[in-house]
Amino acid sequence: MTTLVDKPQRTGGDVVPAPFGVTADLMPVSPLMAISPLDGRYGGQVADLRQYFSEFALIRFRVRVEIEWLIFVLRRLDLPGAPAIGDSEERTLRGLLESFDVDEAERVKRHERVTRHDVKAVEYYLREKLTQAGLGHFGPFVHLCCTSEDINNVSHALMLRDGLAQVWLPAFDSMQQSLRRIADAGIDAPMLSRTHGQAASPTTLGKEMAVFHARLTRQREVFLRHTYRAKFGGAVGNYNAHVSAYPDVDWRAATKSFIESFGLEENPTTTQIEPHDYMAELFHNIIRVNSILIDLNRDVWSYISFGYLKQRLYAGEVGSSTMPHKINPIDFENSEANAGIATALLDHLSLKLPISRMQRDLSDSAALRTMGVGIGHAVLALKACIAGLDKVDMDAGRMLADLDGNWAVLAEAIQTVLRKYGVEDAYEQIKLATQNRDMDAAAIRQIVEAAAIDDADRQRLLSLTPAGFVGLAREIASDALGAAPGR
Repeated sequence: MTTLVDKPQRTGGDVVPAPFGVTADLMPVSPLMAISPLDGRYGGQVADLRQYFSEFALIRFRVRVEIEWLIFVLRRLDLPGAPAIGDSEERTLRGLLESFDVDEAERVKRHERVTRHDVKAVEYYLREKLTQAGLGHFGPFVHLCCTSEDINNVSHALMLRDGLAQVWLPAFDSMQQSLRRIADAGIDAPMLSRTHGQAASPTTLGKEMAVFHARLTRQREVFLRHTYRAKFGGAVGNYNAHVSAYPDVDWRAATKSFIESFGLEENPTTTQIEPHDYMAELFHNIIRVNSILIDLNRDVWSYISFGYLKQRLYAGEVGSSTMPHKINPIDFENSEANAGIATALLDHLSLKLPISRMQRDLSDSAALRTMGVGIGHAVLALKACIAGLDKVDMDAGRMLADLDGNWAVLAEAIQTVLRKYGVEDAYEQIKLATQNRDMDAAAIRQIVEAAAIDDADRQRLLSLTPAGFVGLAREIASDALGAAPGR
């Protein structure tokens, strides 16, 4: 791995950090030296994000937008005095993007060290490449009528759309598949519920996992409905330069068509910048996924603690540095931590990005450079949860043992049947008989036999066990998960 490192300036014996854009060398950096764990410890798990959210990726997306705009201007707008462009020239221009690699990005960065403007550097780089390709006469039309934010906001929309679709969403879907496996396996497995941490009416493991699956499925549907927006209206969104130079062009229709050619939705009413409201909506969607994921991690962590879920160790894996018997639920703890970090950053971006002083300030520019960091931690959270879910198995025997030790949970059924017969203090009677008492099958039987109810209801209560007191849990889980093979 290589990275750009500014050379420090030396003043006497002191080393002073170099100002931006002095000089830079390609310098090999070990992952052990990375400041961010996304580039260090977890680099392999989020490597796919680099082609969408790295500095190189941003430069490449800018080059793509500039090239496509140049082709659009010369081919579609019929501007007076503009040079003609044929199929061969168009292929040459698109070939510049196809061959764009890290070395080419370094050439852009060399321009930036002079211009101290990242988008202008892309323009100068492209004009240089056009001259080298014998297309220098196209040079004046590169970046025509554009403000840098026209290029940036389209690039950011493409980065988000493609990066999330190609990296975050597959990780999300894999996590859902892992969750589905446990839900399917446990759909008929009765389990003691706990409300407020206390023994409560039984459920099934499958139904409890189906709750999370359903919540996440809804957020996935929201995610797929998101639109990615862009503007291309110039310095303050009014096409001022456009109509000054070419008053006969229908610029609003032209830029709408250009934006839609990328599969984006045009925002026609903006200042210099697209106001990023769609980004806030998108990031809050991911935040909700993170919140559900944290909830899932904590519940699975608890079920492991109760012994309802058992973890498998990988060969050679160590659970504790000093206690050999332990298998710690570290994947779920890791997932919880990364989901929290992702949420903190994405929430900040959601609150900050829609705010810009008057027609434009650059505070959003610096903030946007961190969106890949937030998404990276969100991906890590998903992958850690997958790792955890894929090595847990249900212990049905342990769940049944817990249920058999909590016959008092049938008190709810008994008092409800008594209400059916109009017993006014049914709840209070059963409360006195069961609360803070050791209840077993015989004690419950004694209460039921003494109840003034019909024989049919009495027999139904006498045949009830904690493991059988799960209501419609199976049906609820089946509806939430959909029909599974063999079900």
